[in-house]
Parts: sequence; structure tokens; C-alpha cells
Amino acid sequence: MTEPEPPSVAALSLADKATAPVSKATEQEINPWDVQAAVDEDGNALEFDYPAISAKWNTKLIDNVILERFERLTGRKPHRWLRRGLFFSQRDLDLILDTHERGEDWLLYTGRGPSSGSMHIGHSIPFEFTKWLQDVFDVPLVIMLTDDEKFLFKPELKQAEVYEYARENAKDIIAIGFDPKKTFLYIDSEFFTSGHNRHFDLNSNEFMKLLTNNQIRGAFGFTGSTNVGSNAFAAKQCVAAFASSYPFIWGEEGKSWNRHAKLAAIPCLIPCAIDQDPYFRLVRDNASRMDQPSPKPALIHSKFLTSLQGAGGKMSASNPNSAIYLSDTEKQIKKKINNHAFSGGQETLELHRELGGNPNIDVPYQYICYFDDDDERLEKFAVDYRKGEMLTGDMKKECIALVTHYVKDFQEKRAKVTDEILEVFMTPRKLEWNGNPNPTKPKKVESGKQKGSAEEVAKVDENGQPLTKNAMKKAAKLAEIERKKKEKEAAKK
Repeated sequence: MTEPEPPSVAALSLADKATAPVSKATEQEINPWDVQAAVDEDGNALEFDYPAISAKWNTKLIDNVILERFERLTGRKPHRWLRRGLFFSQRDLDLILDTHERGEDWLLYTGRGPSSGSMHIGHSIPFEFTKWLQDVFDVPLVIMLTDDEKFLFKPELKQAEVYEYARENAKDIIAIGFDPKKTFLYIDSEFFTSGHNRHFDLNSNEFMKLLTNNQIRGAFGFTGSTNVGSNAFAAKQCVAAFASSYPFIWGEEGKSWNRHAKLAAIPCLIPCAIDQDPYFRLVRDNASRMDQPSPKPALIHSKFLTSLQGAGGKMSASNPNSAIYLSDTEKQIKKKINNHAFSGGQETLELHRELGGNPNIDVPYQYICYFDDDDERLEKFAVDYRKGEMLTGDMKKECIALVTHYVKDFQEKRAKVTDEILEVFMTPRKLEWNGNPNPTKPKKVESGKQKGSAEEVAKVDENGQPLTKNAMKKAAKLAEIERKKKEKEAAKK
């Protein structure tokens, strides 16, 4: 009896392939409506890779140079979320600081897509930070509640339902502590049907004409089955960042049917979570193409507040056990953190004492980073946890105390927000602010010499003759290059 022939190399390869485990690895996916962390080959969710997001979308990481300039300009220590890298990325923040330094107007703008009756603490983070920016810079603020967006993108939601969510969320936002004298808040479905949205509509219509279906599909991944309202909404979200959409804020409403070139030139800063960046890449690409050109809006991006389940997720309104809601009771907060918060500690007390825990993946520690302002105390927690001297139960106890205090304080303020107070914030009106009390006006330069900033570029040559527009642009570009070079040298030192 002859021996059977061994299988060929090709046959072995096929067999190996048939029995080999299928990789479950996927890349992280981030867009305004869906956030999914990367998954490894075994199907385990990974932490969000924020430097990778920044590199892919060509944003700038916030570094010590810009934080030091921020502190010099405002006289205020950067917010703990800036110091700790929780707001980690930006676009053109230096240009907003330039504008503020000169004492010129600029606009703060942020928003919320209401999908539930109560916000959770992850939703409150951008608004807490926006309030801090408003207090530090003393500037006007616009807050947009996009009930129309949620209706378009959430098939299960009815218009009346999402409108009520918007009103409740608006009261949540007001309870953060915004100043009504310098804050205009609106719900899209109300504002867009009011008599005060004419200039907003003019901007929106013009912006829609500039956008193509291919641009929208490329930015958001829309397909032929996406409803047409989703395409149109992008233009509304974009022009909400134009100061010329709100002439009443500057007392200019009714003075002209046309939009105001002066208002169009006012820059805007948008604090938001990084998943909202695709909207504003669209407006940055097209703002200069408007009949009344506007500066590219600047952005400052936050990370996601990790879900209670840990790495790879963010708090979700669709999963109550993933989030601490601003309406939760003390008992609910304690139960959620004790039962659902992912721990970076070891499996047993003995192992934890021996090997220590990992605060980088410990959800209670991550929440403490957001809500405890004491840098030294935070560092001690991390050191003691790594040594095994601080236990998982200790970390959760500290977290519960901080989050409970925050939510309880919020609820006390929220109870005082009446319908009448809401109407004050939602009434289109002239706002009041002071801006920079000590502006530094750029010095006039009598020759064509560069002084290291675009504002100080001469408008005349060495013979006193006016420079052409092209020559001024070239000089400004050279000055900007020189300024960035000096910032890099300062950073190295």
C-alpha cells in the first residue's frame, strides 16, 4: 500500500486560512453622528488615539507656547482642562488671541443637538469650558440648539418630541451659569421661523450655493439614500459661525437688507468635541468665498468624556448605564460608579497591593481629572494608585463625592431656571460686553521693515510710497513666517 502524498504547500496554506482565527480589528471611526473606537484583533475596544485624529484632520495640538501666551494675555491661569490636555487640539486659536490683544470684537459660538430630556455630564463639559472662556475674555456668545438636525438624523424622533428636548436642554445649559447680558441662545425651529433670521437665511442660501453634493458626501459619508434635509442642514450649521448671521447682537438689525461687511469680518471661536470638526472644515474651506468674506472660524477641540464602561466609548444618551445624567440622584450616581465604572485596579486586593493600578484606564480617576481642580492632589492619587497604596474602592469613593457635588450644585441652579428666564436668553437683542480692557494696538511702521507679526507689516515702502496689495500680502506672509519661527525658538528654550 503506497503512502499518501503529503499535501502541497498551496493546500496547506488554504487549510491554514480556513482554520485561522478571523481578525476583528477595526480602525476608529469619528464623525458628528457616530463615534467608534478602534478594535484590536481579539475584538477588544482600544482607547481613542487623539494624536492620530489630530494628524489625520490636520489640526494643531495645544502646546505650552500657546498656553503661556494665553496666560500672558489674559492674566489667568489656563483652565485645568487645558493644562491636562482634555481640550487638546485647535485651529487658528492664535488668531483669536491676536484679535483679542488688539481689543477687537470676536464671537464665541457653540451648540447642542438635543436627543434626550436631560444632558449628562459629558454634554456639560463643552458648556462649562465655554462659560469659562466667556468669563475670561468677556465676549458675546451664541448657543445653537439643533432640534432640526436631530429630527433629520434620528428616524425615531418626532418634531414635537425633539423640540421639548431642546427646551429642557436649553434650561440645562442656562444652569451652567451663562451671563444673559452677553449670551443669545436659540432653538433652530423657533429662530428660523422668526422675523430675526433674515441675514442668517441670506448667509445660509449663499453657503448652500457654494457647497456641492460631493463635498457634503466627502465630509460626512452621506449616500444616495441620505435624506435631502441632511445635506441642507450642513449649511445652517456652518453659517451659525458667522457674526453677520446675528446683526441684532451688535444693534445693526433693520439697518440694511444686505449683510454687513463689518460684521462679516468679525472672527469666531468654536469650542466643541473633536467629532464636530467636519462641519467646520466645510465653513473654513468656503468662508472666504462669500460675497461678504468671513475669516475662517477658529476651533478648540475637547476629548470625549469616557463612558463608565471604559476605553473606546463615550457617554451615550442611548445607554443610561454609560453616563451620569445631570438629573441623576445621589443614590443613582453612587450605584452607577460602583457597579459600572471600569477600574484600572488588579483583580484581587493582594495583587493590587503588589502590582498597583493603572490610573490611565481607570474611569473614576479620569472623572476626577475633570472635576478636581487641585493638580497636586490629582498627582498624589495617581502615584498612590500605581503603588497600590490607594485602592479601587478609595478611587471610586473620591469620584462619587466629586461627581455628586457637581450634579447636586447643578440641580440647585437648574431648579431656578424658569420659562421666563429661558425667554430672556432666547430673545434676539443687542448684547453687552467689554472685551479686552487693555488692548495693545499695533504700532505704525514707517518703513517696509518687518517687526515679526502680520499686524506690524508696513503699508508704505522705504520711500514712503504705498505698497500694492500683492506686496502687502507678501510682506504679511513673511512676517507670519517670522512670528512662527520665533514661537518655535521660544518653545525650544
